[in-house]
Amino acid sequence: MSSPAQREIRTMKDFLEETEINLLECKVCFEKYRQQQRHRPKNLPCGHVMCQDCVSSLCLPGNQRLECPFCRKCCRKQEITVCLPILHLLEITTRVVHDQPGAAPADCARDQVAKLKSASFNLSMSFGGWGVLFNPSGIAFCTKTKCLVVSHDGKKRIARFTMNGKCLQQTGAKADSDNAVLYPADVAITLDGFIIVTDTGDHSLKVFTQCGMCKLVVKQPFSLPWGLGITSKNDIIVSDSDSGNLVLLNIDFDNRNIQKCLEICSDLCHPREIAVCQTNGEVIVVEHLTKNSRNASSTCMKLFSSEMKLIRQIDSFSLSLLLPLAVHTSGVAFDNSGNILLADINNRCVICLHRMEGFNTIKHVVACGLSYPVALAVLEDGSVCVLDSGNHSVLIYSP
Repeated sequence: MSSPAQREIRTMKDFLEETEINLLECKVCFEKYRQQQRHRPKNLPCGHVMCQDCVSSLCLPGNQRLECPFCRKCCRKQEITVCLPILHLLEITTRVVHDQPGAAPADCARDQVAKLKSASFNLSMSFGGWGVLFNPSGIAFCTKTKCLVVSHDGKKRIARFTMNGKCLQQTGAKADSDNAVLYPADVAITLDGFIIVTDTGDHSLKVFTQCGMCKLVVKQPFSLPWGLGITSKNDIIVSDSDSGNLVLLNIDFDNRNIQKCLEICSDLCHPREIAVCQTNGEVIVVEHLTKNSRNASSTCMKLFSSEMKLIRQIDSFSLSLLLPLAVHTSGVAFDNSGNILLADINNRCVICLHRMEGFNTIKHVVACGLSYPVALAVLEDGSVCVLDSGNHSVLIYSP
């Protein structure tokens, strides 16, 4: 669940839009809460809220326990209650009189993003949508097969697509076995075409072939594996959100043997999204700061050299000086020139930090048209694939 967007609210329309986005929609299915039973807001003991439909879908038949999709804490079905404050707020907002025509526009945030210097990308392709993808979480491009692989919450968690959006195969059905994928957080593809998935459901890393066969399941030494990156030597870097470290794995896929398992970075604050630059081996990792920190609910990026020495830290505050809302990084990647691309769910945009200018110059890759961008992938021709969990789709922007 994203951090609350913080911007200056000038009109009642602004207030209603921010309320609907941040409070009055389920962050699992992105449907608006309603008084009707199916979409009534339900409160979990951990404090997170989702609609009744999503509670029912997360509780398997005959199972009286549910795992929160946001913090992974388990609870009993009997402990879930109706979230009365949201119901009351929903009732109040229906009685608000909307602003009259001619009032100040509510699109100032989008306009301000568009005022950044453009990186000259245009939408060239989109596919997916509800029914094809369900709350997608990760995306990766396979240089060997020229296909895109997406992790999502469908009946089969891993989907492989051609570049024109045709679904070639789906695998990883949710079931009580090691070969299943429960709650995928991220997906990556090795240089030789193996599909790597982090599964926060059973806290493991799973390796699949392009045909969908599970080759290996790795549960040690992970507490909550999340982000994935592939180095130019075909090593796998995994971020462990609970342990606060990065782990490097070298796997002999043919013999299903882990040849190397090293902790290469520690003392990070809930590291999740990561990316590896294929030209110089640099690693960027996104930390999600906790409530106990000074900048609660914000994100911070750390850039490391190939030897894992800290090069630079980029916090949300410095980026937010040029954007209307506090930046909340949800996806990160390197483009083919080594520039940093980041997806921002608060400003609903994708921006680029240029290497040649010391990462101090920001350009927008995508300034509008996104709902909830959660992951990025870069193609061989420099195009950028944006995984939008808000409309359950893949959008490809070409230079």
